Amino acid sequence: MHNNLDTLFNHLWDNYIQVTPSANKVHKLLGEGNTLINDHVAFRTFNIEKVNLEKLAAHFLALGYEEKGQYDFEQKKLKAKHYEHPDTTKPKVFISELLVEAFSESVQEIIHNMVAQVPEGATEQDNFLYSGALWSVTTEEYETLLAESEYAAWMSAWGYRANHFTVSVNYLDHYAELSQVNAALKVAGFTLNTSGGEIKGGQDVFLAQSSTMADKVEVQFKDAKKEIPSCFYEFAQRYTLPNGELYTGFVAASADKIFESTNVAA
Repeated sequence: MHNNLDTLFNHLWDNYIQVTPSANKVHKLLGEGNTLINDHVAFRTFNIEKVNLEKLAAHFLALGYEEKGQYDFEQKKLKAKHYEHPDTTKPKVFISELLVEAFSESVQEIIHNMVAQVPEGATEQDNFLYSGALWSVTTEEYETLLAESEYAAWMSAWGYRANHFTVSVNYLDHYAELSQVNAALKVAGFTLNTSGGEIKGGQDVFLAQSSTMADKVEVQFKDAKKEIPSCFYEFAQRYTLPNGELYTGFVAASADKIFESTNVAA
């Protein structure tokens, strides 16, 4: 496992922009040359022992992160946890896992076959969190997964990598509100995720979020190439709690809609 947090995040970022070319454009637009502060980075996996949420979390716990919150997404059949570092300038980490047993036998079979292809010990390697798909699936298997779970289909193509990075609006120099960020993105030609509204949440739940729709990138499946959604960029504005501290958690109802940023239909 990595012994340096910044090195890990640099690798994650480099891996992410390879399949998310729009992220660099967003950076230039919002940062205007300055470094952007990341609010959180998100990962996906399956609740199968070999690759479950805890296997991903171990990499961050080893670097000083602590578990802070748990979330259930009943509709999407997911569970998630979030982690924070004592150094609040470090990104929070959001890891979700698909409840595989909640799906049809055909979907379960495909997922178990994928996980069976993951080499023993792979989850402990330095590069696990940006190792991509450690398996191979056919376009037909991808479509079978897609029919029941967009999340599972995304995992089959992309595997282990940052599903999204998140700009912290609180630290932007030229924008005070998330709505201003969204307006600038739209003028620049970006498509925003409008599921549940352009802005999910708000001051009443102490967190407002928005995101671009994922880039579309060609993927080589076992039998053919196919252009599918890759990763996206999220934007988060946090508000102060009654005790005067900035809210650091997540809002399940909003995150539920953010997951849809990788939907194929969009």
